[in-house]
Amino acid sequence: MSDAGKTAMESALAESAGLSEEEMAAKETRPGAAKRAAAEALEATPPAVIESDETIVIVTDEAAKNVRGLLESENIPAEEHNLRVYVEAGGCSGFSYGLGFDKMNDGDTVTSCEGFKIIIDPKSLPHLKGLTVDWVDTVQEQGFKLINPNAKSECGCGQSFQT
Repeated sequence: MSDAGKTAMESALAESAGLSEEEMAAKETRPGAAKRAAAEALEATPPAVIESDETIVIVTDEAAKNVRGLLESENIPAEEHNLRVYVEAGGCSGFSYGLGFDKMNDGDTVTSCEGFKIIIDPKSLPHLKGLTVDWVDTVQEQGFKLINPNAKSECGCGQSFQT
């Protein structure tokens, strides 16, 4: 490849890595510097979705059965066969839980369950590590129950917590 071709390729790689002309000029002190800089920038970019073999969230058999039943009865599209578990500011104690079917987003941590995936956004992850998703069916309540070992306190209804 000619020197002009190499320079054009290195410039394109630097541009795709988001380097400015000034950064590019600073990196061009050695042959192939732009290519190395672009590769470094790409390595620093987090993956779109982080697959995890680690048990981040535990789903009981009864809860998994009810999630699969909802996926089927609600005709949820296959690309949304993901149970998003998240926290948001609010509730009596500071944070409240959320559950829903959703598509994967950049930065989500994904773990597989029986017939669906569990997805957690990066901001919720520290609050939810070790969470158990259970299903209760009693005289007083019916539905998903979230048991969070990270919660220092919870409100009376169990829908919000503080870490």
